[in-house]
Parts: sequence; structure tokens; C-alpha cells
Amino acid sequence: MTVNEYNKAVNLYSDRLFRFVLKSIRDTFAAEDIVQDSYEKLWKNVENVDGAKVKSYLFTTAYHTMIDRIRKEKRSAYLEELNLPEESHENNYSDLGEILKEAVNRLPEIQRMVLLLRDYEGYSYNEIGEMANLNESQVKVYIYRARVFLKNYIGKMEMVV
Repeated sequence: MTVNEYNKAVNLYSDRLFRFVLKSIRDTFAAEDIVQDSYEKLWKNVENVDGAKVKSYLFTTAYHTMIDRIRKEKRSAYLEELNLPEESHENNYSDLGEILKEAVNRLPEIQRMVLLLRDYEGYSYNEIGEMANLNESQVKVYIYRARVFLKNYIGKMEMVV
């Protein structure tokens, strides 16, 4: 991989990579750090990475860096055990977007990743498989399971509205 190919990869994939990480961890500063770390790892390994596979390398690296960071944070303080007062909405207003976001956050890591890559970023099953080191059948199964979970979590529309 040449320096020009590296710069081209920065221009082509940095925004998508940032959106992918941000949707998974919902922390702008942490997402920026993970994207920066991913490009730093690419730069250190620039001689061994094929220019045609740089997108897959970046997303895989970002995903693994994100998982490492999440695991480290869980060890230091498990957020779900905190008893924080929940925000209440006046007039019992419910927003389907908020409910869907909550449901996506409850998905297992791998299901959330493949669902976000497919439905939010628009990648093909094959591309997702390359990024996550899964075969196409596994990707389809994880997406199916995630969608079934979301359907069951959200329930009937009458209950939401």
C-alpha cells in the first residue's frame, strides 16, 4: 500500500468508519479515538495491507478496537448496575426512534454490528462477512436474529403509540 492509497483510504472511509463506531458506542470522543487508532494501526501496518482490502481492514480493526474498549470499560464500571433516575417524558410521549435506539442498544455486540452495517450503512452480506470474519450465512443469521429481537422488543404498534 502506498502513501497515496493510504490518503485515499482516509478520504473515502473515515466518515463511514466514524458513523459505524458512533452508532455502536454513542460517544463522539470515544468514536473519534477509535477511528484515529484504526488509522494509526493501518499506518503502522501499511506495508502489509493490500490497497484493495483496506476498507475491510479498517472496519475490522475499528470493530476490534471498539470491543476492547467496551470490555475495558465494563471491567472498570458496569453501567447497567447503576441506579440512575430515568428520564421521564411529560404527557407519556413516546418516540419510535427512541424505542428503536434502546432496542438496538440491547442487542448482543455481533448482532448490533452486522445490523448497523447492513441496515444503516448499506453494506452487502459479503462485505460484512469480510469485515467481521464471518461467512455470508452467519451474517444473515445474525441479522435475522437481531430483527426478530427488535420486532419482539418493540411489540405491537398500538402499544408504542
